[in-house]
Amino acid sequence: MADRTLTISSAGKTFSVTGWKIGGVSGPADLVAAVRAAKQFLTYVNGAPFQPAVAESLALPDSYFDDFRHALEGKRDRLLDGLAAAGFAAFRPSGTYFVVADSTSVGFTDGYELCRALPELCGVVAVPMSVFYDDPADGRNLVRFAFCKRDEVLDEGIRRLQRLKRG
Repeated sequence: MADRTLTISSAGKTFSVTGWKIGGVSGPADLVAAVRAAKQFLTYVNGAPFQPAVAESLALPDSYFDDFRHALEGKRDRLLDGLAAAGFAAFRPSGTYFVVADSTSVGFTDGYELCRALPELCGVVAVPMSVFYDDPADGRNLVRFAFCKRDEVLDEGIRRLQRLKRG
């Protein structure tokens, strides 16, 4: 499959710097050229000031990335435990800093409705997964929480989510 596979990466995902739209693609030259041709019509400016920071970051030693991975695993587990304590059924991720949870486990049949209600109910936000589906009905009951946060922010969010726990 190497002759038809592209690898895409971004600083936003690699370093948990949401919004840093600096990334790259590697693979067969003809496929990379096709991506570059499409990209030129999708983006008119980029985060040029971030490029030197990303270049420096990519030169960090492997130990940095190992430590970073372990820290995120701890945050993931912290959020999963907190969501479970609040009554959520959640899926354990292995390659992202998002946890997907089932809104039906806390009494909502629609993830979008839960996400609209969360700020008022407990001062926490989530993203309805239905927005990522071609057919929104397929992800109707799912919501996404981010765990790439400081521990004290995670702990406060988890504490607030306890308000959703049913009797």
